[in-house]
Amino acid sequence: MKLLYGLLFASMTAAADVSVIVHPSNANAVDASTIEKIYTGKVKTFADGSKATPVRLSEGNPVSEEFNTKALNKSASQLKAYWSKLIFTGKGTPPKEIDSDAEMLKLVATNPDHIGFVASGSVTGDVKVVFSF
Repeated sequence: MKLLYGLLFASMTAAADVSVIVHPSNANAVDASTIEKIYTGKVKTFADGSKATPVRLSEGNPVSEEFNTKALNKSASQLKAYWSKLIFTGKGTPPKEIDSDAEMLKLVATNPDHIGFVASGSVTGDVKVVFSF
């Protein structure tokens, strides 16, 4: 029984670690509120005025689900409804979707205006972690 609880705790802990990443040259401070605003299209620049281009992991990815819950306080269906409304009214475009952590790391490491998120265990030295959930 202890093993079952240990495995359950380990999987819950692993699922809880989401790191928000930017290009290493990005010197902007990014807090949870700013992340929510960038990912909901309410803010389109970093604090220094440079463009902020959010990129997300594809729907159904466990890290994406964790990010939606902790950073955006929305379920996948709530987020989909939110973006559908903005698209329909012409007021926004949802973030580009990426299929894997490796693809996200490569994209953010090569684009100074991109902001993304990955499982904390996947982070490499090619990107800078600005916030963890």
